[in-house]
Amino acid sequence: MDSAGSQLVSPSASESLIAGAVRAAAGLDPSGRAGLFGPGSITWRINRESALFLGAGRAALLQLAHPWVATALEHHSTLMRRPIARFHSTFRIVFTMVFGSLDQATAAARQLYSTHTYIKGELAEGAGRFAHGSHYEANEIAALRWVFATLIDSAVLAYEFVLPPLSEAELAAYYAESLTMAALFGLPRETLPPDWKGFLTYCREMEQSDQLGVTTSARAMAQSLLSGAGTWIKPPHWYRALTTGWLAPRFRQEFALPSGWRDQAAEALARRRITRLFRALPQAARFVGPYHEAQLRLKGRHPGMVARATNRFWIGAPRLPFGGADRPFG
Repeated sequence: MDSAGSQLVSPSASESLIAGAVRAAAGLDPSGRAGLFGPGSITWRINRESALFLGAGRAALLQLAHPWVATALEHHSTLMRRPIARFHSTFRIVFTMVFGSLDQATAAARQLYSTHTYIKGELAEGAGRFAHGSHYEANEIAALRWVFATLIDSAVLAYEFVLPPLSEAELAAYYAESLTMAALFGLPRETLPPDWKGFLTYCREMEQSDQLGVTTSARAMAQSLLSGAGTWIKPPHWYRALTTGWLAPRFRQEFALPSGWRDQAAEALARRRITRLFRALPQAARFVGPYHEAQLRLKGRHPGMVARATNRFWIGAPRLPFGGADRPFG
């Protein structure tokens, strides 16, 4: 515990959680090539879809709604100047945990924990229940839990936006598998809701709680992110409108996001067209680069042209990290 009573993830706890995730994956593939989940998992099935990009803006803004996360990004990242770099860094870690070999996934977890140990300070602005000047640390369980939850919740939302809804059994399986990735974030199972229904309840209650609150800097970062500031990639109007429509009314107001009739029309048009267009995509474009790379790794091959090209979009590099330049796997 820190002085304020927040529960922090210790180095030993992080290593214990990583070891537990490795044990859970031990029977999947002795070589470690299949990583933590493997091709038969619902985690691969959901996260391979490029539709996840549709939910990325929502997840990012919900993370910014946590004063600790927003302040940490303001003080320790380049989000204001390079929002796409933030996008790449997030997906580089998450996709390595999901689609990397066992060695790659655990290396990503250790890097995430190590990076977080240096992210601490005091809030420059009070918001929600957190007072100005109060202490924050990135390796704090409640903040980590919220970041993790935004990724899981937004992934399902984006998936079901373009593909048939998941069954109760599939959602239960996805959440059960996600607990393994949560361990790589430093989250013990007992700190998380027990099932999918409980998880959704947690998310909706958090959205209405004083644990969240948009600071002035968070509002500026959100505007920067949605405008594509500092990059040639400019999110189209329909994407900004869709992101806004997926947020609780509270955050539309706190982030000062436009929601006039033009925005509502753009969101409605996106809802009508995107599903049809997405399902017509060839697998090379529909599935993300890290998934293509993982499939090739299972065959003992290096990432090909398609995987490298789509990897550059998703993670800002031609291949997943921690694999070694000369090895096709692990």
